[in-house]
Amino acid sequence: MIDRELLKQSAEAVGVSLDDMALDRFELMEQRLQRWNEHTNLTAITEPDEIVIKHFADSLTVLGAVDIPQGAQVADVGCGAGFPGLPLLCARPDLELSFIDSVGKKLSFIREMLKYEGLFGEVLHERAEELGQSGDYRESYDIVVSRAVAAMNELCEYCLPLVKVGGVFVAMKGVQDEAELGANAIATLGGEIDRIVPVELPNGDKRNLVIIKKISQTPTKYPRRAKKITSKPL
Repeated sequence: MIDRELLKQSAEAVGVSLDDMALDRFELMEQRLQRWNEHTNLTAITEPDEIVIKHFADSLTVLGAVDIPQGAQVADVGCGAGFPGLPLLCARPDLELSFIDSVGKKLSFIREMLKYEGLFGEVLHERAEELGQSGDYRESYDIVVSRAVAAMNELCEYCLPLVKVGGVFVAMKGVQDEAELGANAIATLGGEIDRIVPVELPNGDKRNLVIIKKISQTPTKYPRRAKKITSKPL
């Protein structure tokens, strides 16, 4: 059982206000996450207060840093068990959210959560680089977010082709400055660093949100195949 007051205060600390209905959704998510984690390895973070801070509040930093319009099309790339996407949707049910991951077992948890929460979301068991070359998804999202563990120059090639011109890619990174590593990839793929937002979670953990604006179309040759992205990063 989560500490609702801790969740409310932690969300406020990163710039997000949660009403009682949102708190109910987060409480249900924590319960289902714990139940699923008994038979499926969704997360190594299992202590309720840590889930509140390291999964929920951490995910909500995106809403504190970026002004996301009502009904925006949002994609969570490399979503795993649904972070940051599920917390974003719990706080903002108006968002049209796509969960994208190439590993299927955790996506089943997301589907169940959407059903139990009464929320709408698209769950895509696909590779991001393939969607980035698909006419239905290429440059179709207002906001793309990713908490995936990948080098910045590789992560940008997976994510920026999905962002529409005028949209934003939010890379949730650690405290180390990776912006320089991603500079060539960002420019090549049609992006421009808008700002880097330093975030401190209530437990003292520090993060950087790298906010990248999409200022021009991504050249048609990108994204490349995953093997090429990792072996010859931009």
